[in-house]
Amino acid sequence: DVPLVIQMTDDEKFIFKGEYNENTGDNLSHYANLTTENARDIIACGFDAEKTFIFSDLDYVGRMYPNIVRIWKAVTTSAVNGIFGFDPSCNIGKIAFPAIQAAPSFASSFPTVLETPEPRKAEHICLIPCAIDQDPYFRMTRDIAHKMVDKNKHGLGGKPALIHSKFFPPLQGATGKMSSSNENSAIFLTDSPKDIERKIKQHAYSGGRETKEEQQRLGADLDQDVSYQWLRFFLEDDEELEKIGKDYGSGSGEFWSTGKVKQRLIEVLQKLVAEHQERRAKVTDADIKKWMTERSILVKKE
Repeated sequence: DVPLVIQMTDDEKFIFKGEYNENTGDNLSHYANLTTENARDIIACGFDAEKTFIFSDLDYVGRMYPNIVRIWKAVTTSAVNGIFGFDPSCNIGKIAFPAIQAAPSFASSFPTVLETPEPRKAEHICLIPCAIDQDPYFRMTRDIAHKMVDKNKHGLGGKPALIHSKFFPPLQGATGKMSSSNENSAIFLTDSPKDIERKIKQHAYSGGRETKEEQQRLGADLDQDVSYQWLRFFLEDDEELEKIGKDYGSGSGEFWSTGKVKQRLIEVLQKLVAEHQERRAKVTDADIKKWMTERSILVKKE
């Protein structure tokens, strides 16, 4: 039951992926619009509006700018290049961006939202759930965090704490890659029930054996089987998951075959995606504006 801030890095997307056309100009507005749609998805996940602030870097960066400047001052160009592998061919935005990613680690970047206008008085401890590929940003942040707060007052000396989330494999298995340009590499929140069924049946990599006899004798390779690995993330019933793993791994019981396991995953994903789409459809533009409006989200104790 804590305040939550969610950073939407539309600036990063443009800096790393943006394009310029001589006739039409750049596509920065495209990434700004994506922020609105991504916020709609986040709201549909069921967070508490009173305790959550979603912000776009493009809109909010001015409020964080003092801390961004402090981070720029504390981190050398050679350190950034060493951490992220930048070279002289990179645009200057790439070199500058890590400080923008780091700034929300400090409560003083949210003088109204977290009621912390003075950096030296900041005592809020920041916990960041993130994928492992984001770790370099926050290792850099932890190295200079003591310069951003009064380390004698802050519980972790200013350092943010991290929880690393685990990647789950693309449909093609460990050797593939999820990509928005390849619609068969993943299940999207916009997919229909038929899309989900087709993708799982046709594209989910199987760890099962080539013949029924081999499957019943050897069982499936659960580590390689995408359907089973996805069920580990999306199936809430631990007892059922254990049964599926035992059956499929031994080639016996109700879930002895790839087809049975794929079908169970299809059922789980169809329900999950349909429920999300229903909630998302109810999120209005006014709702998004409310969630992205700067205001205090601190939980007041009675």
